[in-house]
Amino acid sequence: MEKIEVVKEDKSSSSPFAAARVIEEIIKKYEEYAEKNGFRLNSDRAVVERIVKGLLEREKESGSKFCPCRRVTDDEEENKKITCPCVYHKEEIKKLGHCLCNLFVK
Repeated sequence: MEKIEVVKEDKSSSSPFAAARVIEEIIKKYEEYAEKNGFRLNSDRAVVERIVKGLLEREKESGSKFCPCRRVTDDEEENKKITCPCVYHKEEIKKLGHCLCNLFVK
């Protein structure tokens, strides 16, 4: 599974501009990933930003960008499956037209 790498948030800077820059960078990486894989990001920008903020919260809490729509467990191997983009997203897009959290859509 291809993982999307982005620059880590600068913990020394809590400015809203720094946070917005990190969010924009993540969105850009996910847009590129989606295009490369034949789907796109949700057209509702508020949904995309909310999901990305959830990913960043999860990363702050646990060290990984776990899907905010999935349950993190004590099983490290299972948790690896839900690091965004999770192992389930392509099949969900094929079946439902979107992934569980609605970040990626057909």
